[in-house]
Amino acid sequence: MRRTQLALVSLALLAGATALAQAPLAPAVQQAQQVITPELLRAHTAFLADDLLEGRAPATRGGELAAKYIAAQFERLGLRPISEDGSYFQNVPMLGKKVEPTADLAVRGGGQELTFKFFDDFVPGSDLEQERVRVEGDLVFVGYGIVAPEFNWDDFKGVDVKGKVLLMLVNDPPATAEEPELFGGRALTYYGRWTYKYESAARQGAAGAILIHTTPSAGYPFKVVQSSWTGERFSLPPKPGGDPPLGLGAWVSQEAAEKILELAGQTLPALQEAAAKRSFRPAPLGVKVSTEMTQHLRHIESPNVIGWLRGSDPQLAEQYVVYTAHYDHLGVGKEVNGDSIYNGAADNAVGVAALLALAEAFARQPAPPARSVVFIGIAAEEYGLLGSEHYAQNPVFPPAATAANINMDGLNTIGPTRDITLIGYGKSDLDELVEATAREHGMVTRPDNFPEQGYFYRSDQFNFAKVGIPAVYLDNGLDVIGQPEGWGKEKADEYVARDYHQPSDQIKPDWDWRGAKQQTELLFDIGWRVATRPAMPEWYPTAEFRAAREKSSR
Repeated sequence: MRRTQLALVSLALLAGATALAQAPLAPAVQQAQQVITPELLRAHTAFLADDLLEGRAPATRGGELAAKYIAAQFERLGLRPISEDGSYFQNVPMLGKKVEPTADLAVRGGGQELTFKFFDDFVPGSDLEQERVRVEGDLVFVGYGIVAPEFNWDDFKGVDVKGKVLLMLVNDPPATAEEPELFGGRALTYYGRWTYKYESAARQGAAGAILIHTTPSAGYPFKVVQSSWTGERFSLPPKPGGDPPLGLGAWVSQEAAEKILELAGQTLPALQEAAAKRSFRPAPLGVKVSTEMTQHLRHIESPNVIGWLRGSDPQLAEQYVVYTAHYDHLGVGKEVNGDSIYNGAADNAVGVAALLALAEAFARQPAPPARSVVFIGIAAEEYGLLGSEHYAQNPVFPPAATAANINMDGLNTIGPTRDITLIGYGKSDLDELVEATAREHGMVTRPDNFPEQGYFYRSDQFNFAKVGIPAVYLDNGLDVIGQPEGWGKEKADEYVARDYHQPSDQIKPDWDWRGAKQQTELLFDIGWRVATRPAMPEWYPTAEFRAAREKSSR
């Protein structure tokens, strides 16, 4: 029923006019509109995405410059620091590892040996804090590597795979006609994420895990794996009592996987078909794999940058609305078309620009809202959501008292739209708040346009949700005013295919900053409402994060 209503609203807007049909907005929002300008958003983005910052990788000169720039802006606006000495920094301890490009993959079986080259076919890493790592073992295909009791699904069936190297599919098992909502239906769940696959392999005591990349299952081309994984990688210190470290966590291209399976007398389509059934059992492939890695190790710190504005209500000021945007990117990496700096303009300099514009809009209000508002520039998102994970494990503001997290990872730069996409639609009553707010801004709220990409689990809001904090992440709308139907989706697909995690992710001459302004104004209004309404947001009863909220509130 609600989707039908959304469609009717959309048709009304389309038939309306060429301009946004806005209702009168609250005075605070009108004040924010004077502060949030295309020029301000472009200026912040231009600095953060400049070659001078060398891609903003953690613990590099460029990453430190970005963090200090954010802190300087917070100080300029009069935001409160988080320590008595006036610091805005929450340092995130990490272990950095960079694998030498000599780490090839050898596969032996049936009297033959195949070698798969680092970068071209095979992209490895390791959880071990060792300069020299050798992993060797029998290769076992374990389907999707999922243990999910709530779906009556277990890919391991009690089979002992300790010391083995596991070959896995990414994504979730496909839904069926009998079970159209199996593993979220078309939507990716956390079970489908690559991070879960490695965690699952570690829990089974495996020596390693190799993920089979296909563009449809991963949601991006293999070149994204190559650019994201062949530079320095980072991890948090191991948690006491946590999963054992995984000796090998790797990807192989689809072409390499097909050659490995051919050596084993198998085919990828046949194994995919078998893995889609609950009856699937681990399948030893009769081949051995081995690799040797030389890792350069270093212990570093990279800060989350945190400033906050105290609320005006004596009681509600002890509750918090938290805006976040990650400021890191991939640094300097493999040269592509003569350029080796991964500037990350769309991912996520523009999101940090919105964070800073929002901080300014709140700071310039005649009076702050009832609840306190927190602004966090997150470190090391690109390396496994590490900055937000560290914050979630070491919160500055209590999770039980945190009303909501509003995260920004990317921002609309293709022009004003009639719609906005709510990632994680159906999880909390923030849905209703976002829908009502968007209507007043002349916009229709839509569920995820690409649910199979699993965006809710791929950015920092996920770690806030994991500790029970209701979270909002808005992705760009696709119905662009003044453009033909389908044009917005073409631009989104073009970015993923051409610029995502590539040196070409730079400010483009055709970026329309009116879209960024429109989206940032909406984000302000959403946060202002959460910070002023009496009730705290709540997870729906079916949300997987509700139990964590209840636990944190005891």
